[in-house]
Amino acid sequence: MSFIISRRVLFSQVSRTAVSCSYIRTYQSQQPFKGSNMAAIIDTVKSTIAENFGGASQEVVDGALDSISGELGPETARKVTFIRCDMGDWSRVAAVAKEIADSTDRVDILINNAARGIMTYTLTEDDGVDRHMAVNHMGHVILTSHLLPLMKRTAEKGNTVRVVTLGSNAHQATPSDCKFESLEELNQDLGPNGQYGRSKLAQMLYVRYLAKHLTSRYPKILANTVHPGFVDTKMSRDDIHEPYPLAGYAMSVGMAPFKKDQWMGATSALYSATKTEKSGEYICPPAVPEQGSCLFQSDELMENLMTLTRQVVKEKTRSESVDKGCPFEFV
Repeated sequence: MSFIISRRVLFSQVSRTAVSCSYIRTYQSQQPFKGSNMAAIIDTVKSTIAENFGGASQEVVDGALDSISGELGPETARKVTFIRCDMGDWSRVAAVAKEIADSTDRVDILINNAARGIMTYTLTEDDGVDRHMAVNHMGHVILTSHLLPLMKRTAEKGNTVRVVTLGSNAHQATPSDCKFESLEELNQDLGPNGQYGRSKLAQMLYVRYLAKHLTSRYPKILANTVHPGFVDTKMSRDDIHEPYPLAGYAMSVGMAPFKKDQWMGATSALYSATKTEKSGEYICPPAVPEQGSCLFQSDELMENLMTLTRQVVKEKTRSESVDKGCPFEFV
């Protein structure tokens, strides 16, 4: 199958301290590319950044771009733009979304990939919100919502727009009594696995919300969530020792032979970003829709989550959003 590539592709990516970064990838070639080449382009950018953007210093940024240039050529590297953004800093997220919207006339693919991994409980400094939920879920809701007008215009021109959110089978670690009813509930310490799992469930429920309320009105905008599999990443090698200094070796060393490399880990996301014609699915490797947990399938929990998300973000950002005319529209 061939692709005529003339697209704007956005990634959100993560650094070692869960200070996340957004990346814009611009494809403007008029030459047909086979699917495998499209995969190589997207995943090389993704994996190179995931590996090399640790402290996100200029030296590291330059090193990543040099790597892309060496593999795909200088012209490809020049099409990559780096924007630093802590996804837990919601004002900055909104500003970055505006910067992106002002710099391009279309967005074809948005991959919400940044995340705080399996780490200890902490609150965001400014807003006092569980950092897993603030970064993994709410930050991406803000980014996506601010980019929706641009994505709608892209879709209205007949283009298929795909939003891909990195979920995880770790969403099954969410406590069964999860209600998403209050900030106090969100700020409970569930332990590293529970915090991470609940935030992944929230990301996945947001996709179902978009499919129900957005795709129904804009059929050309598709939203799906994916499980990448057990992948050899910095989180599974190094960051796991933050919550589990000794026990973490079971994952970082003991499970090393069973981990996928990052090329294979991107398969489900790549499928969702370029191939699927459905919306609201949970896609597992390599490209298999699965049901997910009972909590993921709950419409009531989905609506509770998004009601609470709106309440929390509106309250914490009122002076910079509502008071300045932000409509707070999620779809």
